[in-house]
Amino acid sequence: MRQESAYTRRLMTMKNNKKKIAVSVVAAILLVLLYLLIFAFSGQDGEESGSLSSMISEKCAELLNAISGKHWTQNVIDSMAAYFEHPIRKLAHFSEYACMGVLLYGVWRPWKERNRKLYLLIVLWVFVSAGADEFHQLFVPGRYGCFADVVLDTCGGAFGLLVCVCVEKIVRRRKQKRKDKEKEITL
Repeated sequence: MRQESAYTRRLMTMKNNKKKIAVSVVAAILLVLLYLLIFAFSGQDGEESGSLSSMISEKCAELLNAISGKHWTQNVIDSMAAYFEHPIRKLAHFSEYACMGVLLYGVWRPWKERNRKLYLLIVLWVFVSAGADEFHQLFVPGRYGCFADVVLDTCGGAFGLLVCVCVEKIVRRRKQKRKDKEKEITL
């Protein structure tokens, strides 16, 4: 009986380790792809980056026009696009690094205990990544590095981390409630 339980525990540990490895590998691959995307966006010169932002802002203004049911003139759409361009750029920064926070959590959480050290490690990693990205932009024509963007990116990463922590907590509570109900039923 004792050998069976030791054997069963070993099998469960192996199965659990395979899940951990799978989660970490997928998150790491997605993280590398995200770094490549961020590097590609940062490598665009000022004109190319500006035209991409303008195009996205214009599409957002057109979408807002369509959703609202209004029939704005092209002048109004252009004004809205110009108004939204800066916030959309900042939201893109925040979102990229929020994804980074989520992916870093996916890479490290299976192997590290959930605690402040893990959270600090992830936020620090995001901060250094954001700093490196802004430093890279110093060498791109028409672009500049900005510490405010580093702070915004770090906040995005911290937000992504916070989402992971909250989701994990909710899932844990639901599992515990299910277990408690099962115990009540068997009693």
